[in-house]
Amino acid sequence: MSGLEILALIVLTAQMIFTIQVINNVHYAIKKYKKPRETVRPKAALIVPCKGLDDAFEKNILSFFEQDYKPYTLLFVVQEQEDPIYPILTRLIEQNRSNTRAQNVRLLIAGRTEKCSQKLHNLLYAYQQIDPDTEILAFADSDACLSPRWLAYMAYPLRESHKNENGAATGYRWFVPITPNFATLTLSGVNAKIAQLLGNTHFNLAWGGSMAIRVDNFRRLKLDQIWTTALSDDLSLSAAVSQAHLKLKFIPACMVASYEAVTWKELWEFGRRQFIITRIYRPGMWLFGLISALFSVFGLWGGIAAACCSFVSLHPSWILIAWPFLFAAAQWLHAFLRQWTIGLLLAKDKAQIKPAARADLLLFWFFSIILLIILISSSVGKTICWRGMRYRLNSPTDIEIIKQ
Repeated sequence: MSGLEILALIVLTAQMIFTIQVINNVHYAIKKYKKPRETVRPKAALIVPCKGLDDAFEKNILSFFEQDYKPYTLLFVVQEQEDPIYPILTRLIEQNRSNTRAQNVRLLIAGRTEKCSQKLHNLLYAYQQIDPDTEILAFADSDACLSPRWLAYMAYPLRESHKNENGAATGYRWFVPITPNFATLTLSGVNAKIAQLLGNTHFNLAWGGSMAIRVDNFRRLKLDQIWTTALSDDLSLSAAVSQAHLKLKFIPACMVASYEAVTWKELWEFGRRQFIITRIYRPGMWLFGLISALFSVFGLWGGIAAACCSFVSLHPSWILIAWPFLFAAAQWLHAFLRQWTIGLLLAKDKAQIKPAARADLLLFWFFSIILLIILISSSVGKTICWRGMRYRLNSPTDIEIIKQ
């Protein structure tokens, strides 16, 4: 057996192992997403930082009022009253205050940040306003649309005391195209590849737009101190949970729709920003992502090159010829499984997701290339632009605010 044939077997074996993990994640999602969560409901505070007008903003905001959960407090927090969303939030609160199970709904003004990101400044300001008997801190972004059962599912694994091994709980986003232009379909496809990695593992990362933690854990992990000089809410929380040897619980029912329409420039800026933050806060996970992306691209196209060379040789190798077909079949299966699963988790958005699902099934190979390019580009640079502000990330606890 030639060295190239041995390489083909190694690549195909690795792809098979990854496929088994994907199937396990799907099985976990299907098993968990419909289980009733109607038992103990600890008092929760749902904190929603807002800045600027997102796509489907009012639809997203209304979903925070519609949580089938009691008791909970709903806290919206903005940087300043001059933000154009302030009057919109004020109107929505007045219109829905009497139609929600939330015991208290408030709109807070946090002011400008000095040391941490504006988002974290807003979150910490809202945290300081919670009731003393609050047990659960839940966080959602204004570009996320929650299901009515979101808070109940998010709080369930955190219902017990500090003896619980679950340090925090998280969902994740799924980009639902508002308009099916190619850039938006690519954003959805690239994000879907990342979402598929979440499951019943110790390698989950939190996503700040859909996450929760017990108040006692928040304080025990010193996140109220860590966040004062940090940029990322979710990655710093993920790091603190990991260092405490606790588990970050992924909740399939807390996958949320994020309705988006982007240009290629916006896609590039968004992806590069996300991965630069990951490289600074969780370099090991960033490196794993880079290696995985390289594997996806060169596993397929290297296999095609090897198969072509073998096919035209005097002694073709069936292992090399089969390599790209088996590899591509596995990648197509991954795309099918993630789109089938999200069709169950976000059933109400299934029709709107269809263009992105079809694109994923046809262009999974192209989305892998885009993901790799963005990851490579994020290997250099420490400056990002986020919600109109520019930051330089010197370290996880040392950021500079360049422009407000």
